[in-house]
Amino acid sequence: MKTMFKILASVIFIGFATQINAQKVFSTKSGQLLFNASGGIETIAAVNNQVDSKLASATGQFVIAALVKGFKFENQLMEDHFNENYMESTKFPSSDFKGYITNIKDIDFSKDGTYTANFDGNLTIHGVVQKVTTKGQIKVKQGKPTISGEFSIKLKDYGISGSYIGDKIAGVVTIRVNCTYQN
Repeated sequence: MKTMFKILASVIFIGFATQINAQKVFSTKSGQLLFNASGGIETIAAVNNQVDSKLASATGQFVIAALVKGFKFENQLMEDHFNENYMESTKFPSSDFKGYITNIKDIDFSKDGTYTANFDGNLTIHGVVQKVTTKGQIKVKQGKPTISGEFSIKLKDYGISGSYIGDKIAGVVTIRVNCTYQN
């Protein structure tokens, strides 16, 4: 009877351990966002290497957040204009995406490989929330996923305006995401 109880307890424990592992939440505080808003005259691009992100492997819930002042430019004057005149980073200090990977069941986090991921959620920039649907990639290597992707937004959709948009600054901005998660 004791042996049977030990076997049953072991099976239950293994089942719980497997379930906990299947519901893993991956996170990073060193994700990367890059954007390019280059117009016809100047290169206007920046990178933020201090991006927070979480990914739940069981549900596909995905969150990424960045402080606007974390974007760094080659030119300090561009960075100042970006924060003061366009993004109003004192009033709108952060931007985020909250949503889901809708095909999470197609991604095997226990097997090395590259998987297509379909993202669906809400992107908040400059205090404005817009629905975004896009594709990206999840590369799994030794149990650690890396998400990468690229999409475009229209500045006017987020209430971002300024005298140089359409001249020096493109009205459509390309955003690239690259986040390597820890397990």
